[in-house]
Amino acid sequence: LLERLGEELMQSADLRRGRRVLIVPIANPDGYANHTRGNANGVDLNRNFAAGNWANRRVNGPARRSEPESRAIERLIVAERPARIVSIHQPLECVDYDGPGAPLARIMSEACGLPVRKLGARPGSLGSWAGLERGVPVITLELPGSAGRLDREALWRRYGAALIEAIAY
Repeated sequence: LLERLGEELMQSADLRRGRRVLIVPIANPDGYANHTRGNANGVDLNRNFAAGNWANRRVNGPARRSEPESRAIERLIVAERPARIVSIHQPLECVDYDGPGAPLARIMSEACGLPVRKLGARPGSLGSWAGLERGVPVITLELPGSAGRLDREALWRRYGAALIEAIAY
């Protein structure tokens, strides 16, 4: 989806005009390579942010921001000060949000047909840290588990409009 989004951005000066879009295609390279949720240390990076609700559990890491990937994402967000963050996950099949993201979540839901479902910010999550504590709308586009079997054009047809709406918002 993000490769295809990059292509759309390159082709559309109107979509880019007045906007800065940062794309991080893989935030957990270890997990991506090993088909696991955790990184090479077995830490769930989406439970390792410096959020006030971080919980001391093995899967969350030995401390807040203990993992280099979490620190890099936090540094990027602090440096760039995004107006909104969209994260793509699987397999919960909904559009979730944290912080002041409800209006954008509804728009993205209408564009892709996934229901809005407020799942709640988890301890040490990006939604807790950036959404609740920093006030940045954090939208999680939770694709169905079956989305992994779709080719890039089929993915784009189903979910691309939601990403375009997130940029145009």
